[in-house]
Amino acid sequence: MAGHFEARPGGGAAVALDEVEISILRSLAVQLLELIGPGDEPAQGEDPLAALFAEGPSEPPADPALRRLFPDAYGNDTDELRQAAADFRRFTENDLRARKRQDALAVVRSLDELSSSGASGASGASGDGAAEAEDQDGGEGGGILTLAPEGSRAWLGTLNDLRLTIASRLEITADEESELLYRLPDSDPRKPMVMAYLWLGGLQETLVETLMA
Repeated sequence: MAGHFEARPGGGAAVALDEVEISILRSLAVQLLELIGPGDEPAQGEDPLAALFAEGPSEPPADPALRRLFPDAYGNDTDELRQAAADFRRFTENDLRARKRQDALAVVRSLDELSSSGASGASGASGDGAAEAEDQDGGEGGGILTLAPEGSRAWLGTLNDLRLTIASRLEITADEESELLYRLPDSDPRKPMVMAYLWLGGLQETLVETLMA
């Protein structure tokens, strides 16, 4: 189980994570939350229902990573397509940002629960049934993260968002460029980010396999 997700009987998935892996995943998820932003809270006295249907931005984000996370729905070859993409973004981006924040928060909370359970030597479950934490046999720190199906979907979304973000920072736009990363020398300053990118890819791939099992 170490290093990859395995399917659980009855649904869900489990993966063994050590203390360092938990710390890295939590740090990345928190950075993703900071990148996405806190979201727009209703102003004091503002109708929450009206705020829910507030229009979002019509232009793509300036940050290349955010453009990967929130791409245009249509091409920009013509004025008509550019207008359609702007309209689609205006009415969908706020909801998409909220969903990505929710998924990333679920990842952070499940990792925090795993850390606290490992520290106390007890196993437990999150209030929403998305994750359970179990001690690793004979391990120091870390534990086994066990996800219910809804937790698996949140993790899958966040793993994908993290890989898209890192790919943007590494300027990866095609599979061929991704293959070149395997041959980077250890002295290359991009190496740690590359290793995280490849590791997240392995987690994502095995989690997808559990959902299809």
